[in-house]
Amino acid sequence: MLQISTRGGFVVTSSAILAAVVVGCTSTVQGTPSPATSGTPTSASAVDPFVGLVACQVLDQLNAGQGFNPGDNISHRNECTATKPGIGSNGLALDPVQGLAEFRETDPGATETTVNGRKALEVQNALGCTVAFEVKEHARVLAQMAMSQPENNSQACPLARNLADRVEALLPRIR
Repeated sequence: MLQISTRGGFVVTSSAILAAVVVGCTSTVQGTPSPATSGTPTSASAVDPFVGLVACQVLDQLNAGQGFNPGDNISHRNECTATKPGIGSNGLALDPVQGLAEFRETDPGATETTVNGRKALEVQNALGCTVAFEVKEHARVLAQMAMSQPENNSQACPLARNLADRVEALLPRIR
């Protein structure tokens, strides 16, 4: 399997990746599992602007009718990538912990921009393009496009910006 790792947190693969998610359960009714909770919201859920959003569901919605394969969850985090034969792959990460400052640390050459009025950073490299935009100080979205043919890499950033614009339109305004 060909794996290409990008600095934006995505792993682009040439074949589908299957991911298993392990969820903690309690047995409140014998034989019927339910998520383990304390009854009070955790600090993570209280500040997570992406509660209820699943990266693969969002990516599949935005890719509908464009020839992309269904998205694959590429990690234990809320990240997804989808391939389009002959073009490459696009990806989406909904990160409730890291903001643009952390992105800037890993990609100091990123260019400042905006996505529908939100602060954003964009970085293009030999693998494609990643657009990171701010949702909150410590929450960001990464929209990525990786071209399967290097000679088409000039198309990566316009495609990543388009994906970022469409994702942003789905998010609530949080300030």
